[in-house]
Amino acid sequence: MRAVDIIIRKRDGLALTREAIDTFVDGVTHGTWPDYQASALLMAVCLKGMEPEETLWLTEAMVRSGERVDLSDLGAFTVGKHSTGGVGDKVSIVLAPVVAACGGVVPKMSGRGLGHTGGTLDKLESIPGFRVGLSIPEFKAVLRDVGACMIGQTATLAPADKKLYALRDVTGTVESLPLIAASIMSKKLAEGCRALVLDVKCGSGAFMKDVAHARALAEAMVSIGTRAGVRTEAVITDMEAPLGEAVGNAVEILECLDVLHGRGPADVRLVTRRLASRMLVLAGLQPDDETAAAAADQAIASGAALERFRRMVERQGGDPRVCDDPRLLPLAPGTVQVTAERAGFVTAMRALAIGQASCLLGAGRDAVGDPVDHGVGILVRAKPGAQVAAGDTLLELRHRDGRGLEAALALCREAIAIGDEAPAHRAKILEEVR
Repeated sequence: MRAVDIIIRKRDGLALTREAIDTFVDGVTHGTWPDYQASALLMAVCLKGMEPEETLWLTEAMVRSGERVDLSDLGAFTVGKHSTGGVGDKVSIVLAPVVAACGGVVPKMSGRGLGHTGGTLDKLESIPGFRVGLSIPEFKAVLRDVGACMIGQTATLAPADKKLYALRDVTGTVESLPLIAASIMSKKLAEGCRALVLDVKCGSGAFMKDVAHARALAEAMVSIGTRAGVRTEAVITDMEAPLGEAVGNAVEILECLDVLHGRGPADVRLVTRRLASRMLVLAGLQPDDETAAAAADQAIASGAALERFRRMVERQGGDPRVCDDPRLLPLAPGTVQVTAERAGFVTAMRALAIGQASCLLGAGRDAVGDPVDHGVGILVRAKPGAQVAAGDTLLELRHRDGRGLEAALALCREAIAIGDEAPAHRAKILEEVR
């Protein structure tokens, strides 16, 4: 089957056969399709879309392009979680040990931050010594002993996705629902879980800006997972404002430890509790949401979740003393406050701008491979809905030697709005797709 015929068929808005999609993915993986032809088909898909069956076939072909982790020897309760990414989204770092403490096995292959969204790997690497580059046998050994392990995506899992994303990034074809869904789900299916819960972010700090687009992506991914034999659900959560009160790397680990100690911001605890309850039910560990949520609460209250996190940190080479002594984390020394210019209510705190400001300080990267400063970040001192007086602190910026500080301050000031009336309440859990 010639590449040009496949391109023409999709250009004309026709559905591709499984054979055509397999030919495309195999050609990209082994280099027999040149970049210009692969890019042409990606653009055709971006413009003409794909039927659900085509998207499933694309996902399955991308899974077959590499290794699929076999977790069958770890028991029946393997359950994965994926977030589409947002500002201050540190939920995975709390969620995995909570679910593990309740009897689940949570394998988590995560990514690094890019643009305004933070990366779980960067946050974990702010813990001195923490290793994310484990081999698959090491990964499985930690899962067997601890019940949770978080590592970077291995080169052998869905290698076609890595090549296709690199092309999408430079050809204006990132914003394609079937390509996004296939990219995410190929990696999650390759992880080998029996069940999967997806956290689809929605709002200014997310890739999906409104509920309709978030719902469409959630439905596409749930359909792919279900048809592939994995029990899959999605929860659509708010990302209009930053999640929690910390945006950065070490500062977010501090917040995770706070939650694992039974404290922490209410919104982080709420999202974690909801995702944990669905993971426990889907994995077959609890019969319903109420008992599952109670089990998650008890895992934190008893200290069992914190102990799982401590063991995971130690097994992955990190210093477990950070669990009790956060002063061991590399926090940047400089601090500057953004204060309220007038009295009133915080009516908006746009997550996108806060995320971009954090990157300017050095907490994120513009391109893959850029270094990050684990110690810098932003602390939210007054969230939307808070009543403030003139001069009250709204944000605190942690910086190192003033790097990016002025530009970050300007973005932060633009991100915040103060009005005379409290804003309407915006729920953190917007919808669920099952």
